[in-house]
Amino acid sequence: MTYGEQDLERMLFDLESDLAERKESFKGDVPTKAREAVCAFANDLPGHGRPGVVFIGARDDGSPSGLSVTDELLLQLADLKTDGNIVPPPTLTVAKHFLRGQEMAVVTVWPADSPPVRYKGRIFIRIGPRRGIASAQDERILNEKRRYGDRPFDVRPVPSATLADLDRRHFDDEYLPAAFSSDVLAANERSYEQRLAATKMVVAADEPTPTVLGVLVLSPRPRDFLPGAYVQFLRIAGHELADPIVDEQAIDGPVAEVLRRTDEKLVAHNRTAVDLTSEDRERRTSLYPLPALQQIVRNALMHRSYEATNAPVRVTWYDNRIEITSPGGPFGAVTTENFGRPGLCDYRNPSLAEAFRVLGFAQRFGVGIATARRELQTNGNPPPEFEVHPSFVGVTLRAAP
Repeated sequence: MTYGEQDLERMLFDLESDLAERKESFKGDVPTKAREAVCAFANDLPGHGRPGVVFIGARDDGSPSGLSVTDELLLQLADLKTDGNIVPPPTLTVAKHFLRGQEMAVVTVWPADSPPVRYKGRIFIRIGPRRGIASAQDERILNEKRRYGDRPFDVRPVPSATLADLDRRHFDDEYLPAAFSSDVLAANERSYEQRLAATKMVVAADEPTPTVLGVLVLSPRPRDFLPGAYVQFLRIAGHELADPIVDEQAIDGPVAEVLRRTDEKLVAHNRTAVDLTSEDRERRTSLYPLPALQQIVRNALMHRSYEATNAPVRVTWYDNRIEITSPGGPFGAVTTENFGRPGLCDYRNPSLAEAFRVLGFAQRFGVGIATARRELQTNGNPPPEFEVHPSFVGVTLRAAP
Protein backbone atom coordinates (compact mmCIF):
# COMPACT_ATOMS: atom_id res chain seq x y z
CA MET A 1 0.00 0.00 0.00
CA THR A 2 0.99 3.65 -0.37
CA TYR A 3 0.01 6.61 1.78
CA GLY A 4 -1.81 9.67 0.53
CA GLU A 5 -1.35 13.19 1.87
CA GLN A 6 -4.13 12.78 4.44
CA ASP A 7 -2.61 9.50 5.67
CA LEU A 8 0.79 11.14 6.05
CA GLU A 9 -0.61 14.13 7.97
CA ARG A 10 -2.47 11.81 10.34
CA MET A 11 0.68 9.75 10.96
CA LEU A 12 2.75 12.90 11.38
CA PHE A 13 0.71 13.99 14.43
CA ASP A 14 0.07 10.54 15.93
CA LEU A 15 2.83 10.70 18.53
CA GLU A 16 2.09 7.20 19.87
CA SER A 17 2.36 5.50 16.49
CA ASP A 18 5.06 2.89 15.96
CA LEU A 19 4.83 3.49 12.19
CA ALA A 20 6.26 7.02 12.19
CA GLU A 21 9.47 8.76 13.20
CA ARG A 22 10.24 12.49 12.94
CA LYS A 23 13.52 14.36 12.43
CA GLU A 24 13.95 18.13 12.19
CA SER A 25 16.87 17.94 9.76
CA PHE A 26 19.38 15.47 8.32
CA LYS A 27 22.45 16.65 10.22
CA GLY A 28 24.52 15.47 13.17
CA ASP A 29 23.58 11.96 14.27
CA VAL A 30 20.31 11.97 12.31
CA PRO A 31 21.68 9.95 9.33
CA THR A 32 22.55 7.17 11.79
CA LYS A 33 19.22 7.40 13.61
CA ALA A 34 17.36 7.42 10.30
CA ARG A 35 19.11 4.23 9.21
CA GLU A 36 18.19 2.59 12.51
CA ALA A 37 14.57 3.65 11.93
CA VAL A 38 14.56 2.26 8.38
CA CYS A 39 15.94 -1.03 9.71
CA ALA A 40 13.24 -1.16 12.42
CA PHE A 41 10.40 -0.43 10.00
CA ALA A 42 11.70 -3.07 7.57
CA ASN A 43 11.68 -5.66 10.36
CA ASP A 44 8.05 -4.85 11.27
CA LEU A 45 8.19 -6.82 14.53
CA PRO A 46 4.59 -5.81 15.50
CA GLY A 47 3.40 -7.42 12.25
CA HIS A 48 1.47 -4.44 10.87
CA GLY A 49 2.16 -5.47 7.28
CA ARG A 50 2.16 -1.75 6.41
CA PRO A 51 4.97 0.68 5.59
CA GLY A 52 6.64 2.83 8.23
CA VAL A 53 7.50 6.46 7.57
CA VAL A 54 10.46 8.67 8.50
CA PHE A 55 9.59 12.38 8.26
CA ILE A 56 12.60 14.65 7.69
CA GLY A 57 11.67 18.25 8.46
CA ALA A 58 9.31 17.59 11.38
CA ARG A 59 9.72 18.39 15.06
CA ASP A 60 8.98 15.83 17.75
CA ASP A 61 5.42 17.17 18.08
CA GLY A 62 4.82 16.77 14.33
CA SER A 63 4.99 20.46 13.44
CA PRO A 64 7.10 21.48 10.43
CA SER A 65 10.66 22.61 11.19
CA GLY A 66 10.97 24.75 8.06
CA LEU A 67 13.56 22.52 6.41
CA SER A 68 14.29 23.18 2.74
CA VAL A 69 14.04 19.88 0.86
CA THR A 70 16.71 19.98 -1.85
CA ASP A 71 17.69 17.46 -4.50
CA GLU A 72 20.88 16.87 -2.52
CA LEU A 73 18.87 15.93 0.56
CA LEU A 74 16.70 13.53 -1.44
CA LEU A 75 19.83 11.87 -2.84
CA GLN A 76 21.25 11.51 0.68
CA LEU A 77 18.03 9.86 1.79
CA ALA A 78 18.00 7.52 -1.20
CA ASP A 79 21.48 6.48 -0.09
CA LEU A 80 19.89 4.87 2.99
CA LYS A 81 19.06 1.93 0.76
CA THR A 82 22.21 1.65 -1.30
CA ASP A 83 25.17 2.44 0.95
CA GLY A 84 25.49 -1.18 2.06
CA ASN A 85 24.94 -0.61 5.78
CA ILE A 86 21.36 -1.94 5.91
CA VAL A 87 21.12 -5.56 4.78
CA PRO A 88 19.27 -7.08 3.09
CA PRO A 89 18.64 -3.84 1.18
CA PRO A 90 15.28 -2.43 2.30
CA THR A 91 12.43 -1.54 -0.03
CA LEU A 92 11.81 2.19 0.36
CA THR A 93 10.83 5.33 -1.50
CA VAL A 94 11.91 8.92 -0.97
CA ALA A 95 9.75 11.89 -1.92
CA LYS A 96 9.12 15.55 -1.14
CA HIS A 97 5.69 16.36 0.27
CA PHE A 98 3.95 19.55 1.41
CA LEU A 99 2.48 18.83 4.83
CA ARG A 100 0.86 21.56 6.89
CA GLY A 101 1.88 23.97 4.15
CA GLN A 102 5.63 23.30 4.37
CA GLU A 103 8.16 21.01 2.69
CA MET A 104 9.11 17.69 4.22
CA ALA A 105 11.09 14.73 2.92
CA VAL A 106 9.24 11.47 3.47
CA VAL A 107 10.98 8.08 3.51
CA THR A 108 8.46 5.24 3.23
CA VAL A 109 9.78 1.80 4.23
CA TRP A 110 8.01 -1.46 3.41
CA PRO A 111 8.20 -4.57 5.64
CA ALA A 112 10.94 -6.92 4.49
CA ASP A 113 10.13 -10.25 2.83
CA SER A 114 13.14 -11.82 4.49
CA PRO A 115 13.70 -10.51 8.04
CA PRO A 116 15.67 -9.94 10.14
CA VAL A 117 17.15 -6.83 8.55
CA ARG A 118 20.32 -5.46 10.15
CA TYR A 119 22.01 -2.08 10.33
CA LYS A 120 25.75 -2.53 10.85
CA GLY A 121 25.16 -6.02 12.19
CA ARG A 122 22.44 -5.02 14.69
CA ILE A 123 18.73 -5.77 14.43
CA PHE A 124 16.63 -2.69 15.20
CA ILE A 125 12.91 -2.94 15.97
CA ARG A 126 10.06 -0.63 16.96
CA ILE A 127 8.98 -0.76 20.60
CA GLY A 128 5.91 1.45 20.64
CA PRO A 129 6.89 4.97 19.58
CA ARG A 130 10.62 4.34 20.04
CA ARG A 131 13.20 2.02 18.52
CA GLY A 132 15.54 -0.45 20.17
CA ILE A 133 17.81 -3.41 19.55
CA ALA A 134 16.12 -6.81 19.21
CA SER A 135 16.45 -9.34 22.01
CA ALA A 136 17.09 -13.01 21.34
CA GLN A 137 13.34 -13.63 21.58
CA ASP A 138 12.60 -10.78 19.13
CA GLU A 139 15.11 -12.27 16.71
CA ARG A 140 13.45 -15.68 16.97
CA ILE A 141 10.10 -14.08 16.12
CA LEU A 142 11.60 -12.39 13.05
CA ASN A 143 13.18 -15.67 11.97
CA GLU A 144 9.79 -17.35 12.25
CA LYS A 145 8.23 -14.62 10.09
CA ARG A 146 10.81 -15.38 7.42
CA ARG A 147 10.31 -19.09 7.85
CA TYR A 148 6.60 -18.98 7.06
CA GLY A 149 6.43 -15.95 4.81
CA ASP A 150 6.71 -15.67 1.06
CA ARG A 151 10.45 -16.20 0.95
CA PRO A 152 12.85 -15.26 -1.82
CA PHE A 153 14.46 -18.27 -3.46
CA ASP A 154 17.84 -17.67 -1.81
CA VAL A 155 16.42 -18.41 1.67
CA ARG A 156 14.34 -21.41 0.70
CA PRO A 157 15.44 -24.80 2.03
CA VAL A 158 17.53 -27.29 0.07
CA PRO A 159 15.96 -30.54 1.31
CA SER A 160 18.79 -32.77 0.10
CA ALA A 161 21.44 -30.80 2.07
CA THR A 162 22.37 -31.29 5.73
CA LEU A 163 24.49 -29.42 8.28
CA ALA A 164 27.38 -31.71 7.36
CA ASP A 165 27.41 -30.12 3.90
CA LEU A 166 28.29 -26.69 5.36
CA ASP A 167 31.83 -25.64 6.27
CA ARG A 168 31.60 -24.72 9.95
CA ARG A 169 35.17 -23.45 10.18
CA HIS A 170 34.59 -21.00 7.33
CA PHE A 171 31.37 -19.85 9.01
CA ASP A 172 32.90 -19.39 12.48
CA ASP A 173 36.28 -17.96 11.46
CA GLU A 174 35.43 -15.83 8.43
CA TYR A 175 31.74 -15.17 7.91
CA LEU A 176 30.55 -14.43 11.46
CA PRO A 177 33.37 -11.99 12.36
CA ALA A 178 32.67 -10.10 9.13
CA ALA A 179 28.91 -10.10 9.65
CA PHE A 180 28.77 -8.89 13.27
CA SER A 181 30.72 -6.44 15.40
CA SER A 182 32.99 -7.92 18.06
CA ASP A 183 30.83 -6.74 20.97
CA VAL A 184 27.76 -8.42 19.49
CA LEU A 185 29.65 -11.69 19.08
CA ALA A 186 31.13 -11.44 22.58
CA ALA A 187 27.65 -11.14 24.10
CA ASN A 188 26.22 -13.88 21.90
CA GLU A 189 25.55 -17.22 23.57
CA ARG A 190 23.60 -18.73 20.71
CA SER A 191 24.20 -22.25 19.48
CA TYR A 192 25.74 -23.07 16.11
CA GLU A 193 22.26 -23.78 14.70
CA GLN A 194 20.91 -20.48 16.05
CA ARG A 195 23.78 -18.55 14.48
CA LEU A 196 23.21 -20.26 11.16
CA ALA A 197 19.51 -19.38 11.38
CA ALA A 198 20.28 -15.76 12.28
CA THR A 199 22.41 -15.42 9.13
CA LYS A 200 19.81 -17.29 7.01
CA MET A 201 22.15 -20.17 6.24
CA VAL A 202 19.53 -22.64 7.55
CA VAL A 203 15.74 -22.46 7.73
CA ALA A 204 15.56 -22.28 11.55
CA ALA A 205 17.45 -23.45 14.63
CA ASP A 206 14.91 -26.23 15.19
CA GLU A 207 14.80 -27.01 11.47
CA PRO A 208 18.48 -26.79 10.46
CA THR A 209 18.01 -27.54 6.79
CA PRO A 210 20.49 -25.47 4.74
CA THR A 211 19.03 -22.74 2.58
CA VAL A 212 20.11 -21.91 -0.95
CA LEU A 213 22.18 -19.11 0.61
CA GLY A 214 23.83 -21.53 3.03
CA VAL A 215 24.75 -23.86 0.17
CA LEU A 216 26.13 -21.03 -1.99
CA VAL A 217 28.19 -19.44 0.80
CA LEU A 218 29.26 -22.35 3.00
CA SER A 219 29.16 -25.57 0.98
CA PRO A 220 32.46 -26.70 -0.60
CA ARG A 221 30.37 -28.28 -3.39
CA PRO A 222 27.30 -26.13 -4.13
CA ARG A 223 26.93 -27.75 -7.57
CA ASP A 224 25.86 -30.96 -5.82
CA PHE A 225 22.64 -29.11 -4.99
CA LEU A 226 22.50 -26.22 -7.47
CA PRO A 227 23.99 -27.50 -10.74
CA GLY A 228 24.32 -24.04 -12.30
CA ALA A 229 26.18 -22.46 -9.37
CA TYR A 230 29.51 -21.85 -11.12
CA VAL A 231 31.26 -19.63 -13.65
CA GLN A 232 32.21 -21.03 -17.07
CA PHE A 233 35.33 -19.15 -18.23
CA LEU A 234 36.55 -19.35 -21.84
CA ARG A 235 39.49 -17.52 -23.44
CA ILE A 236 39.26 -17.74 -27.21
CA ALA A 237 42.06 -16.82 -29.61
CA GLY A 238 39.97 -15.05 -32.20
CA HIS A 239 36.67 -13.27 -32.65
CA GLU A 240 34.26 -16.20 -32.97
CA LEU A 241 33.15 -18.99 -30.67
CA ALA A 242 34.47 -21.58 -33.12
CA ASP A 243 38.03 -20.18 -32.93
CA PRO A 244 40.68 -22.02 -30.85
CA ILE A 245 40.23 -22.11 -27.06
CA VAL A 246 43.42 -21.21 -25.18
CA ASP A 247 42.03 -21.33 -21.64
CA GLU A 248 38.91 -22.94 -20.20
CA GLN A 249 37.76 -23.59 -16.66
CA ALA A 250 34.57 -24.30 -14.75
CA ILE A 251 35.07 -22.22 -11.60
CA ASP A 252 33.04 -23.61 -8.72
CA GLY A 253 33.02 -23.83 -4.93
CA PRO A 254 31.72 -21.40 -2.28
CA VAL A 255 30.74 -18.06 -3.80
CA ALA A 256 33.73 -16.21 -2.26
CA GLU A 257 36.13 -18.71 -3.82
CA VAL A 258 34.34 -18.46 -7.18
CA LEU A 259 34.75 -14.68 -7.14
CA ARG A 260 38.42 -14.80 -6.12
CA ARG A 261 39.34 -17.41 -8.73
CA THR A 262 37.40 -15.52 -11.42
CA ASP A 263 39.32 -12.37 -10.48
CA GLU A 264 42.56 -14.32 -10.97
CA LYS A 265 41.47 -15.26 -14.50
CA LEU A 266 40.53 -11.68 -15.31
CA VAL A 267 43.91 -10.40 -14.11
CA ALA A 268 45.86 -13.13 -15.93
CA HIS A 269 44.32 -12.37 -19.34
CA ASN A 270 44.16 -8.56 -19.09
CA ARG A 271 47.16 -7.19 -20.99
CA THR A 272 48.54 -3.73 -20.26
CA ALA A 273 49.90 -1.44 -22.99
CA VAL A 274 52.74 0.97 -22.14
CA ASP A 275 52.96 4.29 -24.04
CA LEU A 276 56.47 5.81 -23.80
CA THR A 277 56.25 8.41 -26.56
CA SER A 278 53.05 10.49 -26.49
CA GLU A 279 53.64 12.04 -23.04
CA ASP A 280 56.56 13.02 -20.81
CA ARG A 281 55.86 10.09 -18.49
CA GLU A 282 54.98 6.56 -19.42
CA ARG A 283 51.25 5.83 -19.60
CA ARG A 284 49.84 2.37 -18.89
CA THR A 285 46.46 1.32 -20.24
CA SER A 286 44.83 -2.03 -19.69
CA LEU A 287 42.64 -3.63 -22.33
CA TYR A 288 39.88 -3.51 -19.72
CA PRO A 289 39.72 -1.75 -16.32
CA LEU A 290 39.67 -4.50 -13.70
CA PRO A 291 37.06 -2.77 -11.46
CA ALA A 292 34.60 -2.73 -14.38
CA LEU A 293 35.11 -6.44 -15.04
CA GLN A 294 34.68 -7.21 -11.36
CA GLN A 295 31.47 -5.18 -11.06
CA ILE A 296 29.88 -6.88 -14.07
CA VAL A 297 30.85 -10.40 -12.95
CA ARG A 298 29.70 -9.79 -9.36
CA ASN A 299 26.41 -8.38 -10.59
CA ALA A 300 25.98 -11.46 -12.78
CA LEU A 301 26.46 -13.80 -9.82
CA MET A 302 24.44 -11.73 -7.35
CA HIS A 303 21.39 -11.10 -9.55
CA ARG A 304 21.25 -14.33 -11.54
CA SER A 305 18.46 -16.86 -11.14
CA TYR A 306 19.48 -20.04 -9.33
CA GLU A 307 15.97 -21.46 -9.71
CA ALA A 308 14.83 -23.78 -12.52
CA THR A 309 18.07 -23.49 -14.49
CA ASN A 310 21.31 -25.44 -14.71
CA ALA A 311 23.07 -22.71 -16.70
CA PRO A 312 26.22 -21.11 -15.26
CA VAL A 313 27.35 -17.51 -15.51
CA ARG A 314 29.47 -17.44 -18.66
CA VAL A 315 32.55 -15.27 -19.20
CA THR A 316 33.75 -15.59 -22.80
CA TRP A 317 36.89 -13.58 -23.58
CA TYR A 318 37.66 -12.95 -27.25
CA ASP A 319 40.57 -11.01 -28.72
CA ASN A 320 38.42 -7.90 -29.18
CA ARG A 321 35.67 -8.20 -26.55
CA ILE A 322 34.37 -9.97 -23.45
CA GLU A 323 30.85 -11.37 -23.29
CA ILE A 324 29.29 -12.07 -19.89
CA THR A 325 25.89 -13.74 -19.63
CA SER A 326 23.80 -14.27 -16.50
CA PRO A 327 20.81 -16.67 -16.32
CA GLY A 328 17.57 -14.93 -15.39
CA GLY A 329 16.23 -11.73 -16.86
CA PRO A 330 15.27 -8.47 -15.11
CA PHE A 331 13.56 -8.78 -11.73
CA GLY A 332 10.97 -6.77 -9.82
CA ALA A 333 11.16 -3.02 -10.41
CA VAL A 334 13.86 -3.55 -13.07
CA THR A 335 12.44 -4.20 -16.53
CA THR A 336 13.79 -4.64 -20.05
CA GLU A 337 12.92 -1.01 -20.73
CA ASN A 338 14.59 0.59 -17.67
CA PHE A 339 17.50 -1.82 -17.19
CA GLY A 340 20.72 -0.01 -16.27
CA ARG A 341 19.04 3.26 -15.27
CA PRO A 342 21.16 4.90 -12.52
CA GLY A 343 19.83 4.36 -9.02
CA LEU A 344 17.25 1.75 -10.06
CA CYS A 345 17.74 -1.70 -8.57
CA ASP A 346 15.86 -4.69 -7.23
CA TYR A 347 17.00 -7.96 -5.71
CA ARG A 348 16.08 -11.45 -6.79
CA ASN A 349 18.51 -12.72 -4.12
CA PRO A 350 18.45 -10.13 -1.30
CA SER A 351 20.20 -12.34 1.26
CA LEU A 352 22.92 -13.27 -1.23
CA ALA A 353 23.44 -9.53 -1.78
CA GLU A 354 23.87 -9.23 1.98
CA ALA A 355 26.46 -12.03 1.93
CA PHE A 356 28.39 -10.25 -0.85
CA ARG A 357 28.63 -7.19 1.39
CA VAL A 358 29.67 -9.27 4.41
CA LEU A 359 32.35 -11.03 2.38
CA GLY A 360 33.72 -7.72 1.07
CA PHE A 361 32.64 -8.09 -2.56
CA ALA A 362 30.07 -5.26 -2.45
CA GLN A 363 30.35 -2.03 -0.49
CA ARG A 364 27.31 -0.27 -1.92
CA PHE A 365 24.17 -1.57 -3.59
CA GLY A 366 22.77 -0.51 -6.94
CA VAL A 367 25.92 1.16 -8.28
CA GLY A 368 27.64 -1.73 -10.09
CA ILE A 369 26.66 -0.79 -13.63
CA ALA A 370 27.30 2.92 -13.03
CA THR A 371 30.75 2.11 -11.63
CA ALA A 372 31.55 -0.13 -14.61
CA ARG A 373 30.49 2.58 -17.05
CA ARG A 374 32.67 5.17 -15.33
CA GLU A 375 35.71 2.89 -15.21
CA LEU A 376 35.35 1.95 -18.88
CA GLN A 377 35.07 5.59 -19.94
CA THR A 378 38.12 6.57 -17.87
CA ASN A 379 40.14 3.75 -19.43
CA GLY A 380 39.11 4.71 -22.97
CA ASN A 381 36.83 1.72 -23.62
CA PRO A 382 33.50 1.99 -25.43
CA PRO A 383 30.44 1.88 -23.11
CA PRO A 384 29.08 -1.56 -22.18
CA GLU A 385 26.47 -3.09 -24.47
CA PHE A 386 23.53 -4.82 -22.74
CA GLU A 387 21.33 -7.52 -24.18
CA VAL A 388 18.32 -7.93 -21.90
CA HIS A 389 15.89 -10.84 -22.32
CA PRO A 390 13.31 -12.43 -20.01
CA SER A 391 15.57 -15.47 -19.53
CA PHE A 392 19.05 -13.91 -19.41
CA VAL A 393 21.08 -10.71 -19.36
CA GLY A 394 24.17 -10.36 -21.52
CA VAL A 395 26.90 -7.70 -21.37
CA THR A 396 29.54 -7.07 -24.03
CA LEU A 397 32.66 -5.12 -23.11
CA ARG A 398 34.94 -4.03 -25.95
CA ALA A 399 38.69 -3.62 -25.59
CA ALA A 400 40.31 -0.22 -25.34
CA PRO A 401 41.90 0.97 -28.60
